[in-house]
Amino acid sequence: MDHKIGVIPFDISGGRVSIMFVTSQRRGRWIFPKGNLKPDESHKKGCKREAFEEAGVEGRIISELPMTHVVTKSSNGKLSEVAVTYYPMLVSKQFDKWPEQAKRERQWALLEDAGLVADCKDFQQVIKQFAAIKPLILETAKRKKP
Repeated sequence: MDHKIGVIPFDISGGRVSIMFVTSQRRGRWIFPKGNLKPDESHKKGCKREAFEEAGVEGRIISELPMTHVVTKSSNGKLSEVAVTYYPMLVSKQFDKWPEQAKRERQWALLEDAGLVADCKDFQQVIKQFAAIKPLILETAKRKKP
């Protein structure tokens, strides 16, 4: 089984949490940015790279709260399972132009509505875990905010 790293981009406004989705390249599903680590790349650096390439965002990775889930990936017409370690990322900047903007769309959703955006069970579980540890994520994000 392959292993990838990814981010759950989020923002806080007026006490409400929103998370950002991007479309997958092959099936057009709403997913979170993820990818392979490059040789000698840390999880944190890989996550920041993937977030910028796929979603056009920068932010602070909350490395203390990783969440590993098995998700289904389509490759060459075949479905396979991939373990992905996601890290919450408090978005500080969203760019109008980014490397994969021609290949992907992005969308923000309030955390309580996120389950309506992600139609795949894989991502429903990721969202549920994010929501379950939301108090820890918010507490850690406050400490990390510049």
